[in-house]
Amino acid sequence: MTDTGPLDGEVVVLLHGFPQTATSWAGVSARLADAGYRTLAPDQRGYSPGARPRGRRAYRLAELTGDVVALIDRIGTGPVHLIGHDWGATVGWSVAAHHPDRVRTWTAASVPHPAAFSRALRSPDQARRSWYMAFFQVPRLPERVLSRTGAGGPTLLAGAGMDDVALARYRHEMVEGGALPGALGWYRALPFLTPVPRVAVPTAFVWSSGDSAVSRRAADLCGRHVSGPYRFVELGGTHWIPDQQPEAISEAFLAGVTRSG
Repeated sequence: MTDTGPLDGEVVVLLHGFPQTATSWAGVSARLADAGYRTLAPDQRGYSPGARPRGRRAYRLAELTGDVVALIDRIGTGPVHLIGHDWGATVGWSVAAHHPDRVRTWTAASVPHPAAFSRALRSPDQARRSWYMAFFQVPRLPERVLSRTGAGGPTLLAGAGMDDVALARYRHEMVEGGALPGALGWYRALPFLTPVPRVAVPTAFVWSSGDSAVSRRAADLCGRHVSGPYRFVELGGTHWIPDQQPEAISEAFLAGVTRSG
C-alpha cells in the first residue's frame, strides 16, 4: 500500500481497477498531497502477494467491500474521502452505499453505479463493449491470453488506450508478479453479484467520452442511483483516467469536497 502526503491531512483512500495496482494512482496522489491530503492506495485482494485467496467466492463484492471497510476502520480517523477507478469504482459504489458513515465524499472514475451498468448491458452497444466479461469466465485461457507478449493481452489493453508506460507496468506487476489469477477472480465472481442500493453521500462520477468499455448510456444512467448531491464530469480521452488524466480526476475530487463542505 502506498501512503502519500501529510500524516495529519484528511485521508483519501484510492481503489485501483483491472488490470492495475496502487501504482496507477501515483499522479493523483502527488496532486492531492500538494493540496494537503493524505492518500492511501492499497493493492486490493488478489493483487497483493499476501492476499490472493483461491476460489471465485473469495472475490464476491461483499468480500471486497469488507476489505475496504476494514482498512478505513484500521486507519482510525473516522470517515474518509473515497476515489475508485474501474473495478475499484464498483467496490467504492458498494462501500458508499452500504457504509455511508465511513465515507465523506465519493468520486467514481469510468465505471458508473452497478445498477446503471447492469441496465445499460441490455443495449447492444454496452453488450458489445463488455464481451471480455464473458471471456474472463473461462478457466485458465484468459490468463494465457493476457500473459502473452505481442498479440493477445497487451494488444487488447493497448487497443483500449493503455499507453506504453502503463503496459510495461502491467507486465511487471500483473504478469511477472503473478496477480492475474486473483485479478480475474473479480470477474469470475460476477454470478454472485448482489444489488447495490442508491448512494446518499456526496458523489462525483468522472467518465471519458473515448472509453471503449463503458458506454454513454451507462454513464447517463448513473445519476438515477444517487440520492445525495451528484455531479457528472465528462472528459475526453480513454478509460485509463488515473494514469492519463490525474489532474482532471484530482480537480473533480477537490471541487466535490469544496461543494460538500
